[in-house]
Amino acid sequence: MSSAEKPGAARLVALICTAQVLAQIGAYTWPALLPGFIPRWDLDYSQAGWITASFYLTYMLTVPVLVTLTDRIDPRRVYLFGVGCTVISHLLFAFYAEGFWSATLIRALAGMGWAGTYMTGLKLLADRVEGTLLSRAVTWHATSMGISGALSFVIAGVWANIWDWNGAFMVAGGCAAAAWLIAAFFAPKQTPKPKDDGPRPALFDFRPVFANRNAMAYSVGYCIHTWEMGAMRGWAVAFLAYVALRDGVETSIFGPTVMATAMALFGTWASVGGNELSIRLGRQRLVRLAMAGSMVFALAMGFLGAFNYPLAALLVVLYGMVIWLDSSSLTAGAAGNADPERRGATLAVHSMLGYGGGFIGPIAVGWILDLAGGPSHMAWGLAFGHIALAMLGARIAFTWLRPQSMAGDRPQ
Repeated sequence: MSSAEKPGAARLVALICTAQVLAQIGAYTWPALLPGFIPRWDLDYSQAGWITASFYLTYMLTVPVLVTLTDRIDPRRVYLFGVGCTVISHLLFAFYAEGFWSATLIRALAGMGWAGTYMTGLKLLADRVEGTLLSRAVTWHATSMGISGALSFVIAGVWANIWDWNGAFMVAGGCAAAAWLIAAFFAPKQTPKPKDDGPRPALFDFRPVFANRNAMAYSVGYCIHTWEMGAMRGWAVAFLAYVALRDGVETSIFGPTVMATAMALFGTWASVGGNELSIRLGRQRLVRLAMAGSMVFALAMGFLGAFNYPLAALLVVLYGMVIWLDSSSLTAGAAGNADPERRGATLAVHSMLGYGGGFIGPIAVGWILDLAGGPSHMAWGLAFGHIALAMLGARIAFTWLRPQSMAGDRPQ
């Protein structure tokens, strides 16, 4: 049966994408409100970075278990667990967060929730489609989350103005609860079937995954990709707030949270376009182009953008588009080159490496800012400039591993 003929595929894509929108709508409430939390809780920049990074750390530690389990049990059950953790984390933050340690622990729980939601939702789709359709399904999945993640910045700012920061987290928890209900009542059960031609591979044996050079090349690229994405999502609002204050400009219309939303929205559409380009022009060529662009914009962000708010706002949006350009292409490349019997394990390793980078990025920016004596033009230049060095290493590794493209991509 072809991917187009599999029953309920279109309905499943619509359900999962809708649920992902609601689950992701509060994802960046914390970084959106970060400038206000720093003086409120007397945080230094390293502490602020750790609170942001705790989300990625817990994700990295739990995703190998949660996503790999979907090779043996119904992914829907893991998905419901993940969204449930997301609901609880938002409500705990609204009512009990009061400083560094409580915020760190609660954001860590949110990371566990996302570990059971993001790649698990993708696994629900990857098991039912293949080839070019899989590549596009990954893009639609990423687009739904990208749009809601982008809106989470401005939604958090709006609700914080109406109902204080506690209300912003309560709204996020309510949206995630709606996602849980959609999955619980409408997502079909999908228990993996055992193989008929021999013993099943060991569940947590990741050695064959790491031996798959084609999939690992995309996963290594995804690690540094998420490194820079985590740094930008975690610090874009704080960076723009710094530039606006130093520049003495009024930002009521094009304020930091609005521009962070624009960054993620335009970036999401760049991801969609990037995946289509990778099908037509070649996946490897597109990834190498995006990596080169990231190095240029990372250096421009801090060293040039810190001098002028309109320039900083423009660079944030343009850099976001470059970051997102190969987002879907990297994940689709890993999923498409995975052994079907180990697709859950492959996505688990892919996501673990990716969010390992996402853990390092926000901490590195905060650490560099503190080491440089606090925010300044030079400090922001160094903080974003370190991403260019990381991306250079990723490009060298990607070229050395020489991965294959996916079925359906233009041959290279």
